[in-house]
Order: sequence, then C-alpha cells, then structure tokens
Amino acid sequence: MNEISNSLVAADVAHSMHPYTNMRAHEANGPMIITRGEGVHVYDDKGKEYIEGMAGLWSVAVGFSETRLKDAAMKQMEALPYYHTFAHKAHEPSIRLAEKLAEMTPEGLDRCFFTNSGSEANDTVIKMVWYMNNALGRPEKKKFIARNKAYHGITIASGSLTGLPGNHRDFDLPAIPVTHVTTPHYWRFAEEGESEADFCARLLKEIEDTILAEGPETVAAFIGEPVMGAGGVMVPPEGYWEGVAAICKKHDILLVADEVICGFGRCGATFACEKFGFTPDILVLSKQISSSYMPLAAIMVTDAVYDAIADNSAKIGTFGHGFTGSGHPVATAVGLENLKIIEEKGLVANAAALEEAFIGGLHAAFDDHPLVGEVRGTGLIAGIELVAAKTAASAFDPAAKVGAKCADFAAEEGLISRAVGDVMALCPPLIITEAQINQIIERMGRALDRTLDWAKAEGLV
Repeated sequence: MNEISNSLVAADVAHSMHPYTNMRAHEANGPMIITRGEGVHVYDDKGKEYIEGMAGLWSVAVGFSETRLKDAAMKQMEALPYYHTFAHKAHEPSIRLAEKLAEMTPEGLDRCFFTNSGSEANDTVIKMVWYMNNALGRPEKKKFIARNKAYHGITIASGSLTGLPGNHRDFDLPAIPVTHVTTPHYWRFAEEGESEADFCARLLKEIEDTILAEGPETVAAFIGEPVMGAGGVMVPPEGYWEGVAAICKKHDILLVADEVICGFGRCGATFACEKFGFTPDILVLSKQISSSYMPLAAIMVTDAVYDAIADNSAKIGTFGHGFTGSGHPVATAVGLENLKIIEEKGLVANAAALEEAFIGGLHAAFDDHPLVGEVRGTGLIAGIELVAAKTAASAFDPAAKVGAKCADFAAEEGLISRAVGDVMALCPPLIITEAQINQIIERMGRALDRTLDWAKAEGLV
C-alpha cells in the first residue's frame, strides 16, 4: 500500500462514521478504498479489479464511468448548477424528467414529486398520505401495513416501515403506527406440508385479518417492495400481489409499491409491479433512476391522491413539505439521460434475456452445494441463502457471520457481493453480458467452496 493509501486509511478510521457498519470493527480493519470504475468493474487503491456484483447498492444500471452521464452533468452545471422548485419555481430538467416518468410508469401515475433518496421519498409518502386523509376528513386513517424483512429506508418514519430488527433496535422505532405482517417467502416461512398456493392464501388472509382487527377506517396504506431486496432478495408467491391489490381496493386502502430497487428493469420489466400484475396508487423510485450518479428519487401518484393534496394545499395556502434539492437540475438532467440510455441500449430487455443465464446459472451451479439452502431471484437480482444442512431450519447462528465471511472470500476472488445476514445478494449492472455473468458464478463458486472449508474448520457444519 502506498503512502497516499496509508494516509487515506488512517484519515478514514480517524474521522469517518460509515453507514451499516460495525464502527469498532472498522477501526480495526479499515476501509476498502475504491478509486475508479469502468463498466461492470471497480478498482481499489491497490489496483485490484472487481466485478461489482451489487451495482454499487442495487443501483448502477448503466455501469460505471458512462460518458453520457458525465457530459449531461457538466452541461447542466455550466447552464444552471442549482435552482430550487419551491413556490412556483421550475427548470427544464425536472420538468422533462417528471414528464418522462409519467410516460414510462403504469397508466394513471401522472404526478411526480422529487426527493434526494428513497428514504426521503418513503418519508414523504407517509406525510402525503396523512395530509391527504386529513384533507378528506378521515383523521383516524393513518396506520400503515408493511412486512417483516421489508426495507423502506432509515428516516424515523421510513425506518419505522422497514421491518429489519437492526434498523429498529435502540433507535426507538417504529415511531409511527405500523403493523408488520409475514414475509412473503415460501421457502423459509411456509408451514410444514403447506403448498405455495396455501401459503399465499394464508398470508393474504393475515393481511385482511390485520386490517379488520385494526379497523379499515384507521388503515391508510399497505407498502411493499414487489421483490424484497435488502431483507434477503425474496420473490413473492404467485398471486400474492394481485391478492394484496384486491384487499386494498376492497377496504379503501392505498397501495404503495416501493420500487427503489426493482424499478427501471431490475426484475426484467420496466417496473416490477407490471411483472406481478398490479398497479399501485403510489410508486416510489430511486437508485436506477440516475444509476446513482446523482442522489435522486421520485414519487409517482394517481390523480385521486394528487387532487386531495392539491385541494388541501389551496385550503391551507401551501403544501408545507420539500427539500432544498427536490428536483435538483443536475440530478434530474443526469436522471433523464440515464433513462434514455436504458431505453436506447435495451437494458430492460437485456435483464429479461439474461435471466436464464443468471438465475438459471446460479441454480445449476449451486443448488447442490452443501452450504446452499436456496437460490432465488428474478431478472438480474438474486439471493443465495447459506445454511448448515440444506434446509431453512438449519440456519447458522447469526453470531457466526458466515455470510460476511463468504463476502470477504468473494472479494478476494474479485467479486463484490453483499451479505444480507447469510444471504449472498447479487445485483449486477444491467449492462452485464452473459460472459460476465459466468465470471460472477465462477468467482462466487470459489468463494462458497472456501467458505465451506472455513465453516468445517470452525465446526459450523
């Protein structure tokens, strides 16, 4: 390691507080410093090349160092580097991107509100829903239903919707009225002898029973990721989302699709709600909207939601919510160009076409691996769940950190993955090729074999 790298490591350990990190462990181990990226690859400060198997954080659709996005940012910086969208102010990039999103998203989702992140977007959704129901004379209709293992962000409100213990513990969350129902993951949560259809029916009954127990007049919205990402990459059983949509409609409850990870082709369709056969009242978008080159998120709502909010803003005199960077001109210019690239390069179709090579390839390679309980996924997002004895019931003790060890081995093999507990998540850029998918599978295979040897030596299997 050279002198500059040593200096950076020391400065990082001395001054930086990292998200989703054991800070004391970080003091001991230091950071992996990434210095550049190109296509599906990134490089560390020692020059080592990695396939970025997580597209950053589920997000770099068009790959790293896309010249068109750099040029779009520079062009906008030269023309108008910043302006806000408060109090009737506007600029062309945010107008054009809102127009584009209305064109791309399912029919009826024609109104757009910009934020800087998915967490801010879901926080805003909560406020919009409360504001709307107050406007409609339904002040008691404020509760949300979410799912265990859901991920919807980390603000006080959006973090309350999230269903992961590590996001709640010692943060005093949940802090809003939310009930979490069963994770729609058949392999892990089905009862003995229960078919997938029966499992789905049981979960739908649980949702409706929860609504009836809380009182439909008090439940405002159901929120969910079409495919759950940060909770462990879980694809719902057939018929789940159609059933949820029917229950929400029956009880006059808004349906919120959090497509922060799923949107813009990740699941092999432009939006995963289209793939799973439902249209939400509110659609939340981020990550691949700009390939995370700039912080950006968008909330799309129906006219019914918009009209209630707009009428109340006329009554009060304002919609008293927004961010300094809402609809930032550079971010929206980059987002607009990013969506053009996704369309022009056929990246949604690429994700669909490579699903068999990716998901099928992972199944073929690892279904029989001694450490693998389940391979799952859709499009270009997958999870490999590690267990001691091939069954859901044989999960490792979380304290063993088997997934984290596997991620370390994968990095040594030149693959960046993400350990979600003991689920190895993979979510490569949408520009990936079949040959590069094969490299991911080969490198993950070596990492799994090394993890198995380590687990045997530790007496874990």
